[in-house]
Amino acid sequence: MLNTDRQAPSAIRVDLGAIFISLELSRKTWLVTSLSPGAGEKMSRRQVDGGDLAALSALLEELKRQARARTGQDYRIICIQEAGYDGFWLHRQLQAWGVESYVVDPASVAVDRRKRRAKTDSIDGAALLRTLMAFQRGEPRVCSMARPPSPDQEDRRRPCRERQVLLRERIEHTNRIRGLLFSQGVRDYNPMLKSRRKQLETLTTGDGRPLPAHMKRQILRELERLELVIEQLAQVEADRDALLAPSPETKPIGVAGPEPGPETKPRPAPGASLTRLKGIAEERAAVLGAECLYRSFDNQRQVGAYSGLTASPFKSGQIDQEQGLSKSGNRRLRHTMIELAWSWLQHQPHSKLSVWFHHRLGPTPDRRRKKILIAALARKLLIALWRFDTQGVVPQGAVFKPA
Repeated sequence: MLNTDRQAPSAIRVDLGAIFISLELSRKTWLVTSLSPGAGEKMSRRQVDGGDLAALSALLEELKRQARARTGQDYRIICIQEAGYDGFWLHRQLQAWGVESYVVDPASVAVDRRKRRAKTDSIDGAALLRTLMAFQRGEPRVCSMARPPSPDQEDRRRPCRERQVLLRERIEHTNRIRGLLFSQGVRDYNPMLKSRRKQLETLTTGDGRPLPAHMKRQILRELERLELVIEQLAQVEADRDALLAPSPETKPIGVAGPEPGPETKPRPAPGASLTRLKGIAEERAAVLGAECLYRSFDNQRQVGAYSGLTASPFKSGQIDQEQGLSKSGNRRLRHTMIELAWSWLQHQPHSKLSVWFHHRLGPTPDRRRKKILIAALARKLLIALWRFDTQGVVPQGAVFKPA
């Protein structure tokens, strides 16, 4: 006889002793998908208005009450959400409520690979929930969880990022002014000079006429916007330089001597020490400090992976090819490091990294090989600068700026 009393294996493991929740966030609504002990394998889906923390808090308490009524025990809540435009404020609020919260990189969550796959908030919420449970079981490489920065660390990114926006605006205004004047035969006007308004009064068209009145007024308005951007750039750069100053926080430093005791000194800001190296100015040092060096990494592999300056091989059967950089990390950090690698070759030509680059490039370099090697140099340079800023290990052969 067949044993009909034996239970079929559960499709979803629900004995982890917690209430699992996934949040699908949008501007209008938040979809809360939950799986509670005592409810079998059934997932519950409920909606709250976007940004309504009171409704979300009440829902979490209701889920805890229902689980207590079914099992007679209290359970912790484990929550997951995707990193996105909402930032990390909700993650911090959930932690303040005592919820074990995780923020996942959405690109690391496995999805159906069919060409036409169904995609809804309900499907995504269930997939996030299964990903969270697999992560809690300890399955390796099931997803990549983000490390949310503190509010102060997140705020330190603002000056460098705002400066990039202002630089783009400055380029737009100068190009627009040059384009307007070029249509009238004026080729040698520079809007970035301090005498830009005085020179504008003396300009004539290519055929010797004064500038048209409406065009001149339009250019004057463009100059007003340009001057405002220049003024704001100076303010942002002052804020950026202030970030590189030593932090008022202190840390104990052991002192050798007959009477050992702790001393305190200002803690250097992340990336501040990089400005001592030739070829690294305040802007790139501030970007490295705000985007990378404030984090704690266990090894150099994590540093390279965070920048996205890592290889992405494609090997299957007889196919073996390289797809280029993974570009899965911090985009601003990656762009800065590529620029810094070119600058390093110019200002640190006798360093070990520069010698390695020219040796691998060979006597007859081609453009494609140079682009590949500059990405490799950027990764090696980032690791070397990380060691220099965190451990004080000077890159071999590097030259310091004059005191």
